[in-house]
Amino acid sequence: MNNAMSIIFASDNESKLNELTLHRTTASLPFGGRYRCIDFALSNLVNSSVTTIGIITRNNYSSLMDHIRMGRDWDLNRKNSGIAVFPPYASNTSTNVFKGKIEALYGILDYIENSDDEYVIITNSNIIASIDFDDVYEAHVASGADVTMLTYTAKPTTSKRVLVEKTASGRINGMKITQTADDNAVEIGLFCYLFKRTQLIKLISDSYERGKIDLEKDILQANLDKLKIYAYKVKGHAALVDDIKSYYRESMAILDTDIRNSLFYSAGKVFTKVKDSVPTRYCEGASVVNSLIADGCKINGKVENSILFRGVIVEEGAVIRNSIVMEGGRIMQGSKLNYAITDKDVRVTQDKSLSGSDNYPVVVVKNKIV
Repeated sequence: MNNAMSIIFASDNESKLNELTLHRTTASLPFGGRYRCIDFALSNLVNSSVTTIGIITRNNYSSLMDHIRMGRDWDLNRKNSGIAVFPPYASNTSTNVFKGKIEALYGILDYIENSDDEYVIITNSNIIASIDFDDVYEAHVASGADVTMLTYTAKPTTSKRVLVEKTASGRINGMKITQTADDNAVEIGLFCYLFKRTQLIKLISDSYERGKIDLEKDILQANLDKLKIYAYKVKGHAALVDDIKSYYRESMAILDTDIRNSLFYSAGKVFTKVKDSVPTRYCEGASVVNSLIADGCKINGKVENSILFRGVIVEEGAVIRNSIVMEGGRIMQGSKLNYAITDKDVRVTQDKSLSGSDNYPVVVVKNKIV
């Protein structure tokens, strides 16, 4: 799809991720042993030949800047096109962070107007999915849509999910923004859209002048009768990571071979920042079952149903079950983790025990010594 540009929002409704986003934005949240959440969005775009990408930041974005390095690992450090990172202000003269997506997009309207691309892909950075935007484009053209909204089927386990209703042809004729969780599986918007660029510019300009701020509520939901909005249901596994429960659940999901294959081997490679790490060392007393282990780890203890990022040390007698240990973690002799998430460079000292549940995992913040 070489006639499209993209705008990625680095964060959205980040407060529900609590301790995991104290020192970083959602886009740079570690995922799957060696990746960051934004890797999926960037890789999906690059694999679909979309190489003009703007990233709108909000807060705590230094780790994001360090990770993307102007797009080198995605072949986006180009003389023409490539990545542009925008500060979280409503305009060049403002010191106030934007209140909503409409205000943020209005603040970079010049960037969008100066593009020669016919289409714009607007997406959040917390979408864990393998998406072929060439297929999305073909469906968009075939349906005659003004806007194509990407969707998936799941239980809305948190608030502020967009539930959609559609006709037999796929045109969306109902949108509801949830206020509470629900146990029933329904079709949910992925906060990813394909617009015609000239139409997006007009919609953003008109809405901003009227004081509107919310893209979903004030443009899409408010114009269901005027705009032809069609749903494109994403093939394979798809998920939104926007709170602790969803982060833990979707991380653990990739231990399933079918889900892992859907994410990493269906529509193209998932690229990430390259680090030169030594191989993981499994010592004589190591036992590893149904787990993902990144490079550079040293394992003397037991690891079951868990994900270990780069450089984790598991000492003799330590037991890790149903847990996520991020980069540089050290689980010392005799310690036990069960349903826990330890952030980067956490040290769990000797003979400590941390235990949560699958719905409420224990979270230990970055650099903490327990």
